[in-house]
Amino acid sequence: MDIIEVNETSILIEFGETINEDIQEIVKAFCEYLDKHPFKGMVEYIPAFSSVAVIYNPMESNYEEVYLILKNILCNLKLPYEKNRRIVKIPVCYGDKFGPDIQYVADYNKISIDEVVKIHSKGKYIVYMIGFAPGFPYLGGMSKSIATPRRKSPRTAIPKGAVGIAGEQTGVYPISTPGGWQIIGSTPLKLFRPEEEPPTLLRAGDIVKFYPISFEEYEEMGNKK
Repeated sequence: MDIIEVNETSILIEFGETINEDIQEIVKAFCEYLDKHPFKGMVEYIPAFSSVAVIYNPMESNYEEVYLILKNILCNLKLPYEKNRRIVKIPVCYGDKFGPDIQYVADYNKISIDEVVKIHSKGKYIVYMIGFAPGFPYLGGMSKSIATPRRKSPRTAIPKGAVGIAGEQTGVYPISTPGGWQIIGSTPLKLFRPEEEPPTLLRAGDIVKFYPISFEEYEEMGNKK
């Protein structure tokens, strides 16, 4: 673990170089502690896969003070926080017009489309971080049996709600944006709600479970939004 001075207003805490649940537990616990016990001068924190950037006001606390505060927090951090994870169930209509790449994912892994759906919806996924688009969850824990490379030619626009695969990760597009993920389905849920607080449905540390729905169920859920 390293505590790195990025500039005069931010410090980066690196918990490791790999993506795994143990490191994510520490990241989540550290962020929850900062939520409950913000130190003098703290502006915000930004969690990532295996690190957290802490932004502070140097007029209220200087680097040396913040360094000691963070080091003390890390030395006394209590784990685990597993039982407190929030579980979010996300309905997905797989294939057909909602999943233009699901056949490619099946062919690439030498399995059927039904198996892709079964494997994808059976997993438990941890939200490692939110980005690149508002509310976009990077999810860990996907089975390697459906891992598929990104598209060689990214699409100029992927509709909001699209569920995709890129390498060994899966994710959901909260807004319409260009992207190169292999799209296997869509959810009627809104992951980004700028009119609400918080504006994102998911947050780092959540557990996501997908479950299949029919086109009719998709339409019905969409009409209730």
